[in-house]
Amino acid sequence: MAPSILVLVNSSASAERAARYAAELGAPLGAHLTLLHLPALVAAPALPVLLAPELAGAAAPTAGHERAEQLAGLQALARQLPIPATFEEATGPVCSALAAAVRQHRPQLLVLGLSPEHDLLDHLLHHQLLPTLRATHLPVLLVPEAAPAPGEPQRLLFALDGAPFTPNAAARHLAPLLAASPSTYIVTHVLDEDEAQEATGRLLLAELRASLLLPTQAPVQLYQVAEHSPAAGILRACEDTYADLVVLMARPRSFLKQLFHRSVTARVLRHCQVPVLLLPTEEAG
Repeated sequence: MAPSILVLVNSSASAERAARYAAELGAPLGAHLTLLHLPALVAAPALPVLLAPELAGAAAPTAGHERAEQLAGLQALARQLPIPATFEEATGPVCSALAAAVRQHRPQLLVLGLSPEHDLLDHLLHHQLLPTLRATHLPVLLVPEAAPAPGEPQRLLFALDGAPFTPNAAARHLAPLLAASPSTYIVTHVLDEDEAQEATGRLLLAELRASLLLPTQAPVQLYQVAEHSPAAGILRACEDTYADLVVLMARPRSFLKQLFHRSVTARVLRHCQVPVLLLPTEEAG
């Protein structure tokens, strides 16, 4: 059965970039994409604009025309993608619409474009999408608007914190997608002052091998950095290794809970210029 990928879209450039990247990622396995339009993801001004009564009636037809153009553009995007894709428009509350789409399509991966407007993005994700994402515990791919032109990932950087981890079932199901492209796999870790570099490196490689996320015989490179900030170290490793996809582990107790607020993941996403894949893990025994 072909993998299913669910892409959350609006009319923004970041959403189109995310859809095209997801199509390239899924192409080797013949994945099917569903572009799900969530009205609440449409960009809005930071402050509400109040129209005078005499202007409200004139604005309504214009807004309706713009909405029709936006939906037509997204339908056209679905037809232009290099793999089978369908477009759906969600109705009702975001969490309910997303949960229904997950039940219907059983995706292996959720994909979302990252817009430069972080304040708006934070609000929408934290208050509307994150409860559903926590409930599904599906892998989440976040594609920045400034990411390079979509293409199959060639250099995957796994940023590990040094603690043991076990990918959950949904993350393990994504392994064939990670292995489908001819990629170089790299493990990075930001060293603490008291860590032994060689011993830590061996443990990291063993943990990644045991996770079964990669092909058994695939060679894995190790790149360790010494930085005061874990986020700065990950970003430096991404740049130094020319990675085009960064993979982070999302542990159950913190899975998306404070993803965009005061976390290493938040700081990586703020500045990373390549897509970031969040893989949920199981609770430690």
